[in-house]
Amino acid sequence: MNKTIRRAAVFTLFLVLALLVRATWVQFYDGQALADDKDNRRNAIQTYAAPLGNIIVAGESVTGSARTKTGDLSYKRTYTDGELYAAVTGYASQAYAPTQLEGIYQDLLNGTDTRLKTVMDTVTGERAEPGNVVTTIDPAVQKAGLAALGDNKGAAVAIDPKTGRILGAVSTPSYDPSSLTDANTAGAAWRKLTTDADKPLTNRALRQPLPPGSTFKLVVAAAALENDLYGSVDEKTVSPIPYILPGTSTEMSNENPAAPCENATIRTALRYSCNNVFAKMAVRLGQDKVRAMAEKFGFNDDEQDVPVRAYASVYPEDMDEAQTGLSGIGQFDVTATPLQMAMVSAALANGGELVSPHMVAQTTDGGGDVLEDYDEDARTERVVSSATAEQLRSAMRTVVEEGTGTNARIDGVTVGGKTGTAQHGENNSKTPYAWFTSYGTSDSTGDQVAVAVMVEQSNAARSEVSGNGLAAPVAKAMMRAALTG
Repeated sequence: MNKTIRRAAVFTLFLVLALLVRATWVQFYDGQALADDKDNRRNAIQTYAAPLGNIIVAGESVTGSARTKTGDLSYKRTYTDGELYAAVTGYASQAYAPTQLEGIYQDLLNGTDTRLKTVMDTVTGERAEPGNVVTTIDPAVQKAGLAALGDNKGAAVAIDPKTGRILGAVSTPSYDPSSLTDANTAGAAWRKLTTDADKPLTNRALRQPLPPGSTFKLVVAAAALENDLYGSVDEKTVSPIPYILPGTSTEMSNENPAAPCENATIRTALRYSCNNVFAKMAVRLGQDKVRAMAEKFGFNDDEQDVPVRAYASVYPEDMDEAQTGLSGIGQFDVTATPLQMAMVSAALANGGELVSPHMVAQTTDGGGDVLEDYDEDARTERVVSSATAEQLRSAMRTVVEEGTGTNARIDGVTVGGKTGTAQHGENNSKTPYAWFTSYGTSDSTGDQVAVAVMVEQSNAARSEVSGNGLAAPVAKAMMRAALTG
């Protein structure tokens, strides 16, 4: 064999090897990327080739699958009481990426989760039987919250303080996930939902932090007691009227000018929601101590998964004294979700310990065997001492029994709460946000529930917007459903 032939043979062999390397690369690297591409039609065909697993509330499936009549997608998702549970389930769509529990547990629900595969599935290459997601939601609490919010734009969250189970997560206005499941009709529904000024696809319960107003005063009061600024909720504070924010000429006014807010105790200041007391208290504590307490309750946590990723509630940094004073009444740049304010009440109701909130109890395989148990994995962290928690519960009861939260009273239930009305818009030019955070303890069983409600917009006149008027009745309805049926 002469030199030219040898060179041609080597070059040809090199080309063959290069082709094999490239083919291998495409098959095992680019191929996987193509397989995972959201626009790959084969993924949708595979996902909807068979019925999906289900999301379960109180032993009943609130999702299902229906056979389609046309096209290459054999099944589509269905929902029972879709608007009621939309803030929990989210949607699984033939046209759009899944959200909420449908998105988090997509692989489990469509049978591609590797934990579901049996030996026979591995041998045959068949997709495994899909698993199910068992939620912590109490349907009575969920229904009560949705009905009580009615046509108002807002949200509510109910938590069992002892277990961290989320019993209700409601966001209004809601939507029917069924409108998004079929690729043939989802486009029109999507355009309608995404152009709606009320943003029904926004999960306000978990993912819309807004100024919490006076409900944040519980956090400031906890910081004051934990840092020995005051020995008890019945010790007089140093709170002049007028109180002028440091470095400014701004006077902290109170909603009720006749309220006994001058040098008021924490109990009285919570009862009448005295701004001068908590603004001065936050300044005396300093932003670092208030922030430290807020973070113990869950503020500034960018990884708050329930297991849906909740947006972080924020207590800001780098404030001057005047801004720190405003933060003490839940204004300036302080924001919170209803989930976060429910966590504050839950920790106080549970003796100062916060159990990590979660809306999924278990995930199971198709045969019902447990894959993950979120109840067992729930973390418990000490936020405040049991003595501080008991004192603040007592002060919250005074708010409901004698103060600004009387609309939350329930026969046979010991209720404590805190109202809030947060400014909205420049110079408070827009309708304020109405808040209420609370806990209830059944007098007969000792069972507990913590509820936080935020009403973002209502049909009420501006003068009638208050935490007691708009938010407390929603909390009352949910607490009653949880504790008395």
